[in-house]
Parts: sequence; structure tokens; C-alpha cells
Amino acid sequence: MNWLNTFLTPKEPLAVSMAGVKMGDRLLMLGCGDPLLLARLAVKTGLTGRACAVDESEERASKAGEAATGEGALVETIAAPLTSLPLDSDTFDLAVVRDVLGTLPPERRVSCLVEIRRVLRAGGRCLVIEPSPRGGFGALLTRGAIDPYYRANGGAPRALEAEGFRAVRTIAERDGLMYTEGVKPGT
Repeated sequence: MNWLNTFLTPKEPLAVSMAGVKMGDRLLMLGCGDPLLLARLAVKTGLTGRACAVDESEERASKAGEAATGEGALVETIAAPLTSLPLDSDTFDLAVVRDVLGTLPPERRVSCLVEIRRVLRAGGRCLVIEPSPRGGFGALLTRGAIDPYYRANGGAPRALEAEGFRAVRTIAERDGLMYTEGVKPGT
């Protein structure tokens, strides 16, 4: 009956699949606006891994921690500036950045990416998930959500490259979201 369960259980959300989190990984999520995604990623790290989430809003961080606990995930949530992460250097295997970069002013965006790069281990990945560019009527509805300067100057791929990430690529664009990843080079 295992083959039947494959068809009866819901598919994993695309964001979880794109992240590629596995047991034992050390995960950092920046932005707690999607607590369910945080919980689903944290569950993947298991008891041998670590899941940590940082948001500048104490309320969002707290709600994300509660939601993750409700889903059975162990998550450390921290309210702190994204430009000054209170985390050790070279600690995390993966940083997931959800709906953050495009909302920050340029100088804060650079500082945030510098901090992400600092806390990732050599070979660690940064996955940026943000709304994909929309045209026509859809562009009117999302106006103001993403800094137009950021978008016009290459968005996440260009921002990651500018801060020293390598092998930067957009790995998917689906359901109104764009998934871009980059790797912290080894020393």
C-alpha cells in the first residue's frame, strides 16, 4: 500500500523542494512572514540539525516560533536587525530569505547580504524567494512591494553576485514567486 500513500499524501510545497533541506542541516531563515514555510523547512532538519529564524519584528518572530512549534518543529526565533545578525560566522548550511531583499533600502540590502554570507559556511547556499516580476494589471497590484530600483538592476541574482556569491541562478519561477540561489565560495 506504500504506492497508494504516495498518491494520497499532499505534495511538498515548491519552496520546500527548492530549498533542498535535509536531516542534519543547519538552516537560517530571514524573514518570518511565512511561518508555515519555516515550520516545514525546520522539520526537515530533524533533531540532528538546527533551524533558526530572524526577523526585525518581535511579533512576527514570536508568531513564527509558535506556528513552528504547533507543527512539531524545533526553531530558534530571534528578533534582531537583518543587517547585524547575532549569530556565529560560518555556521549555517542554508539561508532562506523570504520576501526580504526587495523591501530593504539599497544600503541595508547590501548589509543584510554581507551578514548572510558571514554566517554561511564555505559552500553554503542562499535561497532568495520573492515575488516574480509581473506585467499588466498584476504589476499595478504589486506596486510598492518590491523596490523598483532593485528590480530594474537585476533583482536577487544581481544582488547575490555583487556580494560575492557564486553559481548564482534562478532555479524556478512559478505561482508568482521567483527562486534564486547562490553559493558562498570556499576560501
